[in-house]
Amino acid sequence: MTDPAPPAAAEAAEAARHRAKMAKRKAVQDREVAGKTVEKGLLIVHTGPGKGKSTAAFGLALRMLGRGGRVGVVQFIKGAWQTGEAEAFSAFGDKVVWHTMGEGFTWETQDLVRDRAAAARAFERVRELMADDSIDLLVLDELNIALRYDYLDLADVVATLTNRRPGLHVVVTGRNAKPELVAAADLVTEMGLVKHHFAAGVKAQAGIEF
Repeated sequence: MTDPAPPAAAEAAEAARHRAKMAKRKAVQDREVAGKTVEKGLLIVHTGPGKGKSTAAFGLALRMLGRGGRVGVVQFIKGAWQTGEAEAFSAFGDKVVWHTMGEGFTWETQDLVRDRAAAARAFERVRELMADDSIDLLVLDELNIALRYDYLDLADVVATLTNRRPGLHVVVTGRNAKPELVAAADLVTEMGLVKHHFAAGVKAQAGIEF
């Protein structure tokens, strides 16, 4: 019967196997990364029933600011309350251009003409920011909701975003992204709902929901 290897020898053998496995993995990853040569502004869509779509978009905005970029934000639906992210980003001064253009969700306003007018004003502001060469990343918060309720012409919105200047990154958030927008996007993330505290009677809380 062969005596088992001493603990130190067994650990060394396991470490060597792991090192060889990771070296192969690194070679594969390096080849894949080396093959990616295109650099362009991205059209990114965050959609789905899960929480965190806007939160993820503002995380990208923070990353862009950390790299010295300038960020524009247009909020289409939100507007009835002051959010923590708006307060936080105000500390960046003119590095962030923030426009809250909505008047609340449609079930609050209950006025289709008013909602469409607000969305139209917001999208005109989007066009202005898209034409500003100093903006590197543009967050269009809850644009998907405006499109879902037909507040804006879908074909016009998709064409405008598709024909953005080459270096501009645009992030669109909101549930129920239109298939046409999904098809035009470079990156689409659907956030699934596994569990939500609202179902247990937990109310919206400062620092979490707003």
